[in-house]
Amino acid sequence: MAVLKITVISGQGDVKCRLEEENQAVMVYEGVYEPGDQILFETDTPDTYYVIRIDASMDESYVYLTKQQVMYRIPFGEKKVSYNPAAFSGERHYITMRLAEEYENRAYRNLAKNVMDQHGDTGCFPHAQANVETRGEAVFAARNAIDGVVANASHGEWPYESWGINRQDDAELLLDFGRRVDFDRVVLWTRADFPHDNWWVQATLTFSDGTEEILEMDKSDKPHSFAISRKGISWMRLSHLIKADDPSPFPALTQIEVYGTNS
Repeated sequence: MAVLKITVISGQGDVKCRLEEENQAVMVYEGVYEPGDQILFETDTPDTYYVIRIDASMDESYVYLTKQQVMYRIPFGEKKVSYNPAAFSGERHYITMRLAEEYENRAYRNLAKNVMDQHGDTGCFPHAQANVETRGEAVFAARNAIDGVVANASHGEWPYESWGINRQDDAELLLDFGRRVDFDRVVLWTRADFPHDNWWVQATLTFSDGTEEILEMDKSDKPHSFAISRKGISWMRLSHLIKADDPSPFPALTQIEVYGTNS
């Protein structure tokens, strides 16, 4: 059993709505979000799997929480354009949190997906971070590569958000699972807004066990799928990104998927 709490908090620290339940919490917040608002998710049982829905317009997030408190910042302005325009809008909001079921914890799934990922150490995994994000813009943030949206025919606002590398040859993306996982397939959706975009012909995946895999790719709008098997992996890094011989300086990653199970 876990005691779960959901609280909507204003930028001034005022409580707008609060709910406490055991094992499953279903909140309907009647009100308009304002800049500075946050949603606080709390549990007395960390190091456990949860399923959280931060907005009715977005998929549920199957996540592993390592902290008792996870604060989610409601995006506004430039930060909002990488989300579905319907997200966080209106006067009624559906927010849920529950313990994951055992069948979910045993399921074969995309272990990289986390639609509620944000910058910083939130204690909510999987989590993506990078050494560069183009101009610091939300539409090119690392979190976009694990949000489950694979539309790659353009670039910019949702649903074309991606991880942009600002033309840096040393760009790296770190995917932290927050626990150990086993997988047998890795999929990369490279952005394919040709001729605006370049593409990578080669990349390297490095795993927490010290092993590496060299990936060969070509110009394509289809997913690049690689049969890569590892067990007990807690993180992986995508690096050594080699561009094609093409005039465009703009390769980018729309999505990374990792298929397997919790260890």
